[in-house]
Amino acid sequence: MTEFLWRLTSRGDGRHAVPGSHNRGGFGGRRTPTPATDLRPGNFGPFDELSQIVLAAELAGLDGVLAPYDPLGEESWIVAGGAVRDTRYAAVIVEFHPSFGTPVYAAKMSATLQRIAAGRLSWRLRVDTGDADARSRGDKVVGTDRYARAAEFLTVARGVWNETPFAGAGFKGTDYHFEGEYFDVVDGGFRSILSGLPFPTVYLSGSSDEALDLSARHGDVHLFSETVEGVAEAVERLRSRSAARGRVVRTGLELPIVARESEDEAWARVERQWREVHPNAEDARSLDLGGGRWAGFSEIGYEQAIGLVGSYEQVAQKISDYEAAGIDSFVFDGRPQIEELHRIGEHLLFLADPVGRTLTETRT
Repeated sequence: MTEFLWRLTSRGDGRHAVPGSHNRGGFGGRRTPTPATDLRPGNFGPFDELSQIVLAAELAGLDGVLAPYDPLGEESWIVAGGAVRDTRYAAVIVEFHPSFGTPVYAAKMSATLQRIAAGRLSWRLRVDTGDADARSRGDKVVGTDRYARAAEFLTVARGVWNETPFAGAGFKGTDYHFEGEYFDVVDGGFRSILSGLPFPTVYLSGSSDEALDLSARHGDVHLFSETVEGVAEAVERLRSRSAARGRVVRTGLELPIVARESEDEAWARVERQWREVHPNAEDARSLDLGGGRWAGFSEIGYEQAIGLVGSYEQVAQKISDYEAAGIDSFVFDGRPQIEELHRIGEHLLFLADPVGRTLTETRT
């Protein structure tokens, strides 16, 4: 069955596109008083907004949420931990960079969250953030070496999760010692309550040869970003690489969405946000790629540049077209998040999924 996920906000939320105008979640605009005590009595703190978004995603019938890596926003591990606690059924994907810490530390944190979540935690390892981001974090690993380290990171994380003791076949190790290029582990391997849990599903991304090779060897799901030319060629490259290694890697797509009852209403919403950021530029439709695809989302605050604009029926048809091309996992995004989640749950999902989606069907 097709997987539908939601990208959580990391810098607050609101109806407007202008940076700093988000008055929900404690970023910009009106701020909730935050005395140095428990925020709950009489006040709502910034994470109450995130909690409502997470619950809206689950109630709307989506399969899970993605807590994004954002150096200037909320910490994804904290957001994911809260999402695990707030939900009962939804998958929770934590996006993080391999320089976050050692793979043993990341695996141990995840083992605890897996116990709490009954196996609902997944990883999105973010490798392709660029050299400038690496330097800002004090990370000396740059260029294509980032992918070599990510491969070793996943090898070690899976190894200590599943083997006791972990040595790492194929590396310079003894029976009790893994010695790689980036990580060195002695007598590793989880025991007692940390053992026997499902390893997180690994989501990866990127369109370079190095990114596709990493997914072909170590990924479970590869998330693509839509391009002007489409993603068919990149999907085929991934399939050929993974098949050569005897593996099948699922393919996904990250898509901002503005869907309304009519196409004109959807474009009117886009135009209002576009004018906030570009009051004197051409109309938003100047970036219309046809077929419901619009290339201006990154200009109004979204991570991805290209997404879908149209009526519910038009957007659902385009999603079906992606599914026919082999995409079986979607990460949606919309602003403001709670309102857009309810629109998608009420008007879009049952059209996009040919078997229909209800809370009962999703949970059984």
